[in-house]
Amino acid sequence: MAITLIDPAGLPKADAYRQVSIATGTKLVSVAGQVAVDADGATVGAGDLAAQIEQSYLNVATALAGAGASFDDVVKLTVYVVDWTPDKMSLFVKGVSRAAGKLGGTPVPPGTLIGVAALAAPDYLVEVEATAVLD
Repeated sequence: MAITLIDPAGLPKADAYRQVSIATGTKLVSVAGQVAVDADGATVGAGDLAAQIEQSYLNVATALAGAGASFDDVVKLTVYVVDWTPDKMSLFVKGVSRAAGKLGGTPVPPGTLIGVAALAAPDYLVEVEATAVLD
């Protein structure tokens, strides 16, 4: 595997992700921000943050697969959430857990969650982008 995920001593251990990823591969894959739309471009889960997180993660997985990669190859995730507040964390975890159940594993690379005022369309509540490294 080209990716090693670690939590170095001196940093807090996060349950949802690892603090550092070490990539030793030679092929960089950048996935554009994925929102909660299906293959036909229809919004999935309007008004439902957990459903939109699930679909966005599934779309990232589809994009990664198109490049011959999977979440096992991801070195960094960035998640943008409209009107983020900490009380939404349970919905975030629920969406990621449902996606993980469908993908057969929990994505835990280093990640950043950023609260934003809006995304490209009013129905979009979340956008997820990924960077992966392949051997």
